[in-house]
Amino acid sequence: MATGEGAEHIGTHLEGQGWGATRAWVEKGLSEAERIEEVARLCGGWTSEMRRLGIRGPGGRCSLVLRSFVKPFFVRHAESLLTREAAVLRQLSGTDVPAASLVAVDATAQFCDHPSLLMSLLPGTVRLGDEGADQRAELLARQLLRIHQLPVTTEGQPRTYQAWTSPEWVSPPEDTERPDLWQRALDAIRREPPDYRACFLHRDFHPGNVLFSGDGDGLRISGVVDWVETSWGPADLDVAHCSTTLALLHGVPAGMHFADRYLAAGGALAEDCAAHLYWRLLDALAFAPDAEKVAAPWRDVGRADLTPTVLSRRLEGYLQALFDRYT
Repeated sequence: MATGEGAEHIGTHLEGQGWGATRAWVEKGLSEAERIEEVARLCGGWTSEMRRLGIRGPGGRCSLVLRSFVKPFFVRHAESLLTREAAVLRQLSGTDVPAASLVAVDATAQFCDHPSLLMSLLPGTVRLGDEGADQRAELLARQLLRIHQLPVTTEGQPRTYQAWTSPEWVSPPEDTERPDLWQRALDAIRREPPDYRACFLHRDFHPGNVLFSGDGDGLRISGVVDWVETSWGPADLDVAHCSTTLALLHGVPAGMHFADRYLAAGGALAEDCAAHLYWRLLDALAFAPDAEKVAAPWRDVGRADLTPTVLSRRLEGYLQALFDRYT
């Protein structure tokens, strides 16, 4: 997670009632001479609560990140989510993907107040502003390709991807002036998934889950976080998710260009336009009706301009642009 941007200092304790067991669990894993010196809540998360823990010991200071699921829906699914993330972090150790190192996990809250995972702190910050978005998108495309190219054994293969929506679940915006467009999009995913060549997917790869450090020619990706949805499936699906997010953050053209950046970096996507369109629409429609749920953490880190109206218009414009290009 980010080291500075979006961090709210909340003292030396895991604040409020109901965090004592979690603190004890963290401290049990420290050496006798180490102590939690500082706690800061990290902004930007939607599925879980994230905290940066400042640790002081004989060797100096270090920081860890604590992810805890507190919302009832995610608590119910925490065992599979956190167990998967812990396994992926172990798997990524020693690769060139800049992921955190696993410290400990309590996926069922056997010892903690809430299901939790403790990991190392990665350097860098989340950067979601429009300035420099093109340069960051180039780096995102190259990083995503490296993730897709990770060698995976049969034993290390993650679960097959799960769709995040279906025609029956999609709710078009109530005030849309283009109901035919939404119906067309729904009809396009009302089919069996296309055949695909599977690879290792992050499954939630987008600018909010990537940390950057440096500026100008020294800009680089310093961390990729949030591996709870890691899956096995088509590269098109990861590209689709980042594309939708870029369209919402920076406008429709940004979302449409990302697949080209990925291909230019050496990636491969479905050659059949209808197949690629399916994956792009399957992702975009999961944000309907207005993508407001993802915008709250974006506004927390400075994107106050992303109002429900802006997001709804961008999502609808993105759907139209996909049809214009791929049909």
